[in-house]
Amino acid sequence: MSYKRFGWLFSLGYLLDASAAGWEEKFYNPMPQDNDVVLPMPCEGAMVFRKVFIPVAGPLDDYPTSIGQDGSEFGYVEQTRPTFIAGSFTGAKSDKSRYYLLAKYEMSQLQYAALTEETCPSASTKMRLPQVSISWVQAVEAADKYNLWLRKNAADKLPKEDGALGFLRLPTEVEWEFAARGGIEVGAAEFRDTRYPMPEGLNAYEWFAGAQSSNGKLQLSGLQKPNPLGLHDMLGNADEMMFEPFRLNKLDRQHGQAGGYVVRGGNYLTAQGDMHTSQRKEEPYYNSEGQVKNKTTGLRLALVSPTLTSRERVASIEGSWKKLGSGATPNAGNAPATAQALGTLASGIEDKALKEKLQALENQLRASNQQQEETRDQAIRASLNLGAFLCTKMLDDGQYVDFLQKNYALNCESAEKDATCDMRKSKLDEQKDRLHKLSRYYASSLVESATLYGKPLIEPQVPVMEEIISRNKQLQDLKPYLRTHWANQKTFLQKQKIDTEAWLKSCKTVTQ
Repeated sequence: MSYKRFGWLFSLGYLLDASAAGWEEKFYNPMPQDNDVVLPMPCEGAMVFRKVFIPVAGPLDDYPTSIGQDGSEFGYVEQTRPTFIAGSFTGAKSDKSRYYLLAKYEMSQLQYAALTEETCPSASTKMRLPQVSISWVQAVEAADKYNLWLRKNAADKLPKEDGALGFLRLPTEVEWEFAARGGIEVGAAEFRDTRYPMPEGLNAYEWFAGAQSSNGKLQLSGLQKPNPLGLHDMLGNADEMMFEPFRLNKLDRQHGQAGGYVVRGGNYLTAQGDMHTSQRKEEPYYNSEGQVKNKTTGLRLALVSPTLTSRERVASIEGSWKKLGSGATPNAGNAPATAQALGTLASGIEDKALKEKLQALENQLRASNQQQEETRDQAIRASLNLGAFLCTKMLDDGQYVDFLQKNYALNCESAEKDATCDMRKSKLDEQKDRLHKLSRYYASSLVESATLYGKPLIEPQVPVMEEIISRNKQLQDLKPYLRTHWANQKTFLQKQKIDTEAWLKSCKTVTQ
């Protein structure tokens, strides 16, 4: 047996044959895209990941979202519930978001064999089939072997957060569903739909039951179109194991009992009508024969980081935590001040039982304040989004009025009037009135938002909204209008002068 290139690699507790030639890209990335993140694997293989961005920057910041689906027949399993998500990694200093990574494809038979077999597999098209018929424990073991191999052979390829190496594991339900829905690359309405946007129909994107799709067979990874984040086969083909145990839904929270493991996404035997992003089911870890293994269930890895990465990070988190709901935010109102007063009062009391009651009350009040602040920040972002959109409307309507005015002057303000002048004048006046009403509505929205929230609360949400817009291909054109709207709002906050004409002019002169 030949062991050229690397010879014997004793890295995973077993001997690994590294003699196989490097895999061609078609075996691990059949549909390459810009911004693919490629990690090496044993046997000169590779696995591809996509970044999932979250528009928050601080280590204790997170982003409100919802998972599940309202009106589901199985509400106790799939009912919508509010939750939060945050990224693991920070990028460049100028970045306004954090991210985690999710495998672009379901783990293939080739990749699983490279991690678990003593000799390297020969790459072939057939081995691009998703790896199924393994247990949850085996999936976790495969991730463990990959982590150990990377740390020994390619640690420089792993992303770091605050100096700590990232690691691979099964995704959480929130990580999986946020990505499956398209993350911030889609609009709010599209995100809450039963499936991510599929302009060419479900058949072009996912494998499901029936002769018109999978025809009852597992399919090769990466044959269909990706979702908006560039991820393939998120619904259908092989359903996917999650990191955490299954819990029932209890309206707006999860039930206290933790059961088997969660499986998401549906598979090649799932009916077309049942193929939706919120679909989830429970599988037991064990049955009478041992570990549960299903021919329809595979896995997809997430690449994340530890949370408490250094003393400095811990100190930063502690500082942020102490400010939560405590009145440290400007213009926060009287309730946070009450929480601070309770904390001060509790610190000066010697009666242990009373002190504990006051501290518990302080924490409850802070939690309530924090929830209100997060809801307020969502409302501010919505007002910024509306302002940017109204600015685009004023540009369009304003340019149309200018066009009508120019034509009217050309045809009706000369010695020989055009026969259509009365009609032109009526159309011009109608559009002027429409633009006037739009400008007044824009001004009213701008002033109300500025007065209600003030600069200290609005300003931190502008870069968050910019990041959301930048990541969404359908909204990217709004970015200069958002900046113009915020400039108009800042001018009002500084001068306290309503200047509808100036705001209209600023929107009309926006350039992409």
